[in-house]
Formats: sequence, structure tokens, C-alpha cells
Amino acid sequence: MSNETGFWERRRAAVAAEERAELTALEAEALLAEQAALEEKTDDELLLELNLPVPETLKAGDDFTVFMARAVPERLRRRALRILWRSNPVLACVDNLVDYGEDYTDAAMVKPDMKTSYQVGKGLLRHVQEMARQAEAKENPVEPEAVEETLIVQAEPETVLEAVEEKPVQASASREPETEASPAPRRMKFRKETTA
Repeated sequence: MSNETGFWERRRAAVAAEERAELTALEAEALLAEQAALEEKTDDELLLELNLPVPETLKAGDDFTVFMARAVPERLRRRALRILWRSNPVLACVDNLVDYGEDYTDAAMVKPDMKTSYQVGKGLLRHVQEMARQAEAKENPVEPEAVEETLIVQAEPETVLEAVEEKPVQASASREPETEASPAPRRMKFRKETTA
């Protein structure tokens, strides 16, 4: 037996598909005619006719699903949804629900005198180092004698300069110079090989 469908099976499927298409077209026409008739009526008349409550009288916890029926026109549905969104603060705050809702690239939002301790590649390093220093200072309090010594060093800068001058220069010589001359640009050379 082959898996191919016969002519009459295909014909029956096509007729059934045509009938379904006609039914959906008729339903769409009926819905459009009904919506057109409802558009001519005022909201108060529609609420009485459909036996719906006034949307402004509803509060949090009430049933708003009655406004989602197909017979309810779009303007009444939107009116009820506005009341629903205002009644529940979770629904009213869409900040975390909208991905890419704000433009963070807008330069007009950045203040001209805004400063940050963020460093590219290091993050908030200075802030973290300051917190570590404060934590270490709490764990190891500075002795009063050490404070006096630091005050003396700060009061007599000549002695500090003399101590710095006495240090050997070998430590600085081992380091590479900060600014190196950039190497001369290299040119590519091409050679053409000929075969005999």
C-alpha cells in the first residue's frame, strides 16, 4: 500500500476546508456588523444592555473579565483596563516589565558635573579599597605613639626629603622608562619570483 492519499480523500478535505473558511468569514461579518451597531450606542446604553457595571465603580479584587467578552466594544474594554491598572499598584508599575523601556544612551539625561568612581576594567576599585582600609583600621587600631611619629614626619619635610635622596638609584634603574620611544614603522617588502 502506498501512503499517498486518493483523489476522493483530497476532495473531501478540500470541501471541509472550504466550509470552515465560509463559516469563519460569516462569523467575522456578523461580528463586524454587531460591532458597528454597538459603536452607534453610548457607553451608558451599552453597560445597561450588556448588564455590566460602570468601570469606574470597580476596585481591586473585582471581576474585570466580564469586559473581555467579544460582545463588549473595544472602547469599553480599554476603559475597564485603565481602571484595573490604576487599582493594582503592581500592574500600574511597569518599570521591570518593559525590557528596553528606557533609553540609557540619551546624553541629555547625563548631568554635566556628574562624577563617578567607576574605572573601566577595574569597576569601583577605589570604593572597595577604601572600605577594606576602613575595615582594617577597625580591626587594627592605630597606637598613639605611631600617630605622634606620623605627625613629626609631616611636620619636618626636610628630613623626609633627605631620606628619599639617600635611597639608592638602582631600584629605579631596574624599571623600564615610563615613556618609550615608539619603534620606527616597518615596511613590508615583496619579492617576485620568476620560474624559468
